[in-house]
Amino acid sequence: MDRFDGPAAPLDAHDLVAASLPFGSSRTLPARAYTSPAVLAWERRHLFGGSWVCVGRHEELRGTANQRAVTVGDIGVLLTFDGATVRALANVCRHRGHELLAAGATADRAAIVCPYHGWAYRLDGTLAAAAAMGGVEGFDPADHGLIELPVTQWQGWVFVNAAGEAPPFAEYLGALDGLIEPYQPQRLRLGDRHVYDVAANWKVIVENYHECYHCPRIHPELCRVSPPTSGDNWDLPGAWIGGSMDLREHAETMSLDGRSRGLFIDGAPRRTVRYVGLLPNLLISAHPDYVMTHRIDPLAPDRTRVECSWYVPQDVTEVAYAVEFWDITNREDWAACESVQRGLSSPHYRVGPLAPNEDAVYQWMSFLARAYQDPVAAVTAACVSRNGDQEPDGSPDSLDGRALLAGRERWPGTAAGGQ
Repeated sequence: MDRFDGPAAPLDAHDLVAASLPFGSSRTLPARAYTSPAVLAWERRHLFGGSWVCVGRHEELRGTANQRAVTVGDIGVLLTFDGATVRALANVCRHRGHELLAAGATADRAAIVCPYHGWAYRLDGTLAAAAAMGGVEGFDPADHGLIELPVTQWQGWVFVNAAGEAPPFAEYLGALDGLIEPYQPQRLRLGDRHVYDVAANWKVIVENYHECYHCPRIHPELCRVSPPTSGDNWDLPGAWIGGSMDLREHAETMSLDGRSRGLFIDGAPRRTVRYVGLLPNLLISAHPDYVMTHRIDPLAPDRTRVECSWYVPQDVTEVAYAVEFWDITNREDWAACESVQRGLSSPHYRVGPLAPNEDAVYQWMSFLARAYQDPVAAVTAACVSRNGDQEPDGSPDSLDGRALLAGRERWPGTAAGGQ
């Protein structure tokens, strides 16, 4: 698997067709999609490598170093920082392929230096020096710069497209920009972070996030502050899925008692929480007074690292009220996801139907079914405007009448995902 435009995923085409049928007739993805090492290897190369993947927050990635090595899918990427400019370079020396920095490592120096033979590159990737190559006939340093990859920043997060084949980021983002802009994430600071090691496939975690069908059963704390059947899911342009849920009359935010100990974000909706997932690995939960994210990192078919972060206004010092609520809710979710993973590993598992209020899960699964056959085409199609919709400006009025799945009547009780 050394090409981004390689073969389809190692899954039965018939099962993928079943997952792509119209909502109400479709079936879930086959167990192999969640248990096979070969499928995960394909996802790393083609789905993560071929999409805009969130690698973290700019201020944290920059830190005190001007070079940082990260992995996008299964592809090594070297980030370099020069003032406010961030570049993404293939973490491969142009001499004989040695990694320039080990994954996760950082450096703070004027040049990128390969530890194998000492070839040195400027922070923009151009070759500055190659020992003993000056007398080699036909050798031109200008032809041996590092491969530059698409990189962008949005609302404080850094995104890399390691394959270089995804649509432009503005198209990839689509209508999501207008939904998140009112919360001004780029102006918020990191209040706290928990990292979880979940014994479940990364897609099980994403699917759990996008429905609240399970909430009355396992989330009593959540149901006390947010009606589990409230809200709608959107079907708007962009490579993302999501919806909103309402707060109960007594609740100001998602906390154990519904009270906020922080500051409300100027311009953010006060009576709803927006839950969205930007494919493939960033889940954003936007509250009236804080923004929480889950950044997903698949480690194995049955193991996922989840980095959960809480971002608050600069002057807020009290974050525990939000962290305590969501840590409880997260752990309830992880227990459910781990049970699902064990069930998927059973020889008795069979694909099943989706419930009426799992429409966002349908959006996710049907996207994956298409992506498993042609990831570039699936991502591109997700970015195309549907039904002539215009991008919302983030206000409730701009969303009315356009929140439901295109071409489908509303099913009573249908709720947004978000847990």
